[in-house]
Amino acid sequence: MLNALIIVWRESLEAMLVIGVLSSWIARQPQPAVLKRGLWSGAGGGIALALGLGFATYAAQSELAGNALERFQLAMVLIAAGLILQMVLWMHRHGRHMKRELESRAAGSTGAFGIAVIAALAVAREGAETVVFLYGLGMESSGTALTELLAAAAAGFALAAATAWLVARGARFLSYRTLFRASEILLLLIANALLANGIDRMIALDWLPPLLDPVWDLSALLSDGRGVGRFLADFVGYRARPAGMLLLASLAFWSYALWRLAQADKPAPAQA
Repeated sequence: MLNALIIVWRESLEAMLVIGVLSSWIARQPQPAVLKRGLWSGAGGGIALALGLGFATYAAQSELAGNALERFQLAMVLIAAGLILQMVLWMHRHGRHMKRELESRAAGSTGAFGIAVIAALAVAREGAETVVFLYGLGMESSGTALTELLAAAAAGFALAAATAWLVARGARFLSYRTLFRASEILLLLIANALLANGIDRMIALDWLPPLLDPVWDLSALLSDGRGVGRFLADFVGYRARPAGMLLLASLAFWSYALWRLAQADKPAPAQA
């Protein structure tokens, strides 16, 4: 359940830092009380929107069965993988300017309502992504496994609160930029694991050809059904007996992700 902890930690930390930046900006304004009410109203609204998405997702699954449910779950897994990749790429490009951009939006907003909208959209975005990610990770969990998933999510939220508090206190070794950079590779590993799950499902549905199945067999050395192998399967998408299509999809995923990260690090061309 380390996947759930990392995802909830990262998503919650982003939302908390947004609230922290806006709160710090509000404290420097002539009439902070009204703006503060708008900030917390917006944060509450964002949480309500995220919870609404969670309820809608659960309700949609409850109405489906058989092949329709299988396709719905497959779509959620692939959407979760895509959202994680998009989140990593967006934060890699914009994270360094997040504080300045938020303060600029706040300064251009129309009072408490504008602050509320900014806060609601930020919190709802992170919360909605968390709902999709947790669904993608836990749709096959039940009983003890589901309890462990929820406990890991709660631990991730508590860790995010502690991290945001330390960052706010100016702990140099816990700057948000350093934390986000360190978490990028972990999130990409989780996205690759979700993608592997989706590819396995599409091969089972005969939507994709396996090509060569298996390409190799490491079951005797490290089985993906128990122990360390099972952990690696859940966390990074390891397969002891991978199909050729799965390896091609994983190669394409990493090639695209690393290329986009490298492009984001290139300095902008000088204006003539």
